Amino acid sequence: MGKKMFSESALERMEKEYKEWLEVYKKALQRIPERLERFSTVSDMEVKALYTPLDLKDKDYFEEIGFPGMYPFTRGVQPSMYRARLWTMRMFAGLGTAEDTNKRFHYLVNHGETGLSTAFDFPTLMGYDTDSPLAKGECGKCGVAIDTIQDMEILFKGLNLEELTTSMTINPPASVIWAMYIANAENQGFDRKKLGGTIQNDCLKEFIAQKTLMLPPEPSLRLVVDTVEFGTYEVPRWNTISISGYHIREAGATAVQELAFTIYDGITYVEECIKRGLDVDAFAGRLSFFWNSHIDFFEEIAKMRASRRMWARIMKERFKAKKPRSMLMRFHTQTAGCSLTAQEPYNNIIRTTTEALAAILGGTQSLHTNSLDEVYMIPSEEAVTIALRTQQILADEVGVANIIDPLAGSYFVEALTDKMEEEAMAYIKKLDELGGMIEAIEKDYPQMEIADSAYKFQQQVEKGEKIIIGINKFPSPKPDLEILKIDPEIEKRQIERTQRFKEKRDKVKLQKCMDELRRRCEGPPCWENNVMPALIDAVKAGATEQEICDLYRDVFGIYTDPGTF
Repeated sequence: MGKKMFSESALERMEKEYKEWLEVYKKALQRIPERLERFSTVSDMEVKALYTPLDLKDKDYFEEIGFPGMYPFTRGVQPSMYRARLWTMRMFAGLGTAEDTNKRFHYLVNHGETGLSTAFDFPTLMGYDTDSPLAKGECGKCGVAIDTIQDMEILFKGLNLEELTTSMTINPPASVIWAMYIANAENQGFDRKKLGGTIQNDCLKEFIAQKTLMLPPEPSLRLVVDTVEFGTYEVPRWNTISISGYHIREAGATAVQELAFTIYDGITYVEECIKRGLDVDAFAGRLSFFWNSHIDFFEEIAKMRASRRMWARIMKERFKAKKPRSMLMRFHTQTAGCSLTAQEPYNNIIRTTTEALAAILGGTQSLHTNSLDEVYMIPSEEAVTIALRTQQILADEVGVANIIDPLAGSYFVEALTDKMEEEAMAYIKKLDELGGMIEAIEKDYPQMEIADSAYKFQQQVEKGEKIIIGINKFPSPKPDLEILKIDPEIEKRQIERTQRFKEKRDKVKLQKCMDELRRRCEGPPCWENNVMPALIDAVKAGATEQEICDLYRDVFGIYTDPGTF
């Protein structure tokens, strides 16, 4: 054990002088009262007027703060952090057809983006091809439409997939889309062992928050483990799950709930992979996380610092991981979409800037900055350029990337980090008592906790207890903005392309591949029945996303959200 940060004599003097200051403070308030009856973070965590060494009196520097790149990694996962390499600048892109999004990818790369991030339209997210009656009217509207390996080839045309890392925000059909990505890369001559990137592939947060649902929880988990197992052996540079708090937060969770539920999702994935027979140190180093950077600056920094320490301790103590890399919480961050306002959208630039700064000071490995017009539409080129330039200015002009974890030792930040961990661990204990995350989801526990928090925050906004500029303070009407609209003709063209693709396939070869996939799905979960090799063969033979997802639905069943209120 290390020594406490402050001596007993120093704390005794601090306590005496703090009491003296408190009397001075109270007299000052008699002249000018405080602005608010109660000060709290955006998540409603109460904030005191002043923080001192008294708030850290029991803190052990070596056990709880330490050094960057060293256990418990509170100060960062790399010893050098941004002094050696900046975070990956990864702007979310996906609109219309594969051709449209490929054009946006090249635009962003030419303007300095260092990693691709793919948004898919709703039919793709739900496992349906564009020619499905259930997909009508949705083609390309909230992301790119991907039905076949041909679409995947067009999407990444002219991009070096061994040099660029690619993130794909896809969940129930993640195994299918990843198979298409790998198959296309191999068709282009790239080595799957050199491919780097991330599939979100986080089925649990879909049941909790985002609700792009397809299969029941158990088979959904089985497919996630298949991807982790396959990636461990065959695509070693790939992050096979991005354990995502982002959507949990966007659904209305507090920072503590985002932290706790996300980490517990991670615990569940680790448990399932170990049950499959995987050694924790073989796969844990390729798990990644995804945080929301919300509007409350210090709360977000504390959350990210707490998340690293919590995950390191959980991996070491709960799962007996031995490799330091297995204890690293590496994460992507996106600024908060739910903090953007339709009123006075140019104010969203400063919101995104402060949220991005919090993510950087929190030690993120990758960052997406939202665009000012994202509350209205898929971002325009002008808006997405401003969002990318925001990161570049923070990286190269402001100086915050020159120092490793500059807020360490701040009485407030350290006290808030401790509070975050304490309250999140209380949630984790509760989830253990409920029998784990699947059981908790079936009891609607995380869903109702988030709903209650969202309702409470909305009440605070309506009462003026939480201020949103342009909404409940200095209110403003919505401006006239030129809205980017997706041409409805693209749906017709996409359907025609998908149907032409289907007509040209070797149906005998395709059926053989689909039969093998079905055999694996119907068999017990194990390496011999891992779906990924069969998926890659199937998409190379021309299987569409929906054809594979329909097979999944047929074998595993369909999940319908109970819609608890």
